Amino acid sequence: MLCNCMKRDGKNCIELVPIFSNLNYDEMMEIARITRDRTYEKGSMIYMAGDNDESLYVIHEGKVKISRISDSGKEQVLRVLGPGEFMGELTLFSHNPLTDNAEALEKTVVCVINGAELKNLMSKYPTIAFKVLEELSQRLERAENLVENISLHSVERRLADTLLNMADDKGEIELKMSRKDLASHLGMSRETLSRKLSSFQDEGYIELIGHRKVKILDEDALMEIE
Repeated sequence: MLCNCMKRDGKNCIELVPIFSNLNYDEMMEIARITRDRTYEKGSMIYMAGDNDESLYVIHEGKVKISRISDSGKEQVLRVLGPGEFMGELTLFSHNPLTDNAEALEKTVVCVINGAELKNLMSKYPTIAFKVLEELSQRLERAENLVENISLHSVERRLADTLLNMADDKGEIELKMSRKDLASHLGMSRETLSRKLSSFQDEGYIELIGHRKVKILDEDALMEIE
C-alpha cells in the first residue's frame, strides 16, 4: 500500500529518511509501495517488547520514546526519536521478538515498511543496507557511551555531559523528553535530576526556562565538573 502521509513541503516519510537518501524517485516509489501509514495518539504503544512484527517503522511526524522495562519494573529510556528517524530495525536481521517498547510522546504519524519486502530491496539496492548498518553502529556507540557514563561517572558529570551535548550553537536546549524520561535515560531518579538542575542554576551554570528549556550560562564550568 502506498504511504499517503505528506508534509507541508510535499515530502513523504520515505524522502525524509537518511537511509533512503541515495535513491532516485523511482526507487523511492518502490519503497513507498510496500509502506503504509499509521497514526498514534499521545501515550499509545506503537510496539512492545515481545512482539513479532518484522517491520521498519519510520517517524513522519511526532516523537517516540524507545525504552526497556527491567525485571523489577524500572523503565530505562534508551532514546527519543523524531521525524525522519526509524526503529524496529533489528527485526530486519533477526527473527527474534522485539526487545524494546515504542511509545508515542505526542500525536505521531508512522510509516510502516514491510520487513520481508524491504530485505528484498536491500539486495537490489545495497546502499540501503549499508545505511541501516551505519545507523546501527552509531546507536551501539551511543549505548556503550551511556553505559560507561552510568558506570564510571558521577550524577553531576553525567548531567553536565548531557546538557553540553544537547545544546545548540547558542547554548540553548529544548528537551525532547520529559524530566522523568530524561532522568531514566541518565540512570537517576526524577527527584535527583530536579535537585541537580536547581543546583546548577544556583551555581550560575545554567538557566531553567519552564520545564523543557535550558540555557547554558557557563560552559567551562560544566566541562570541569567531575
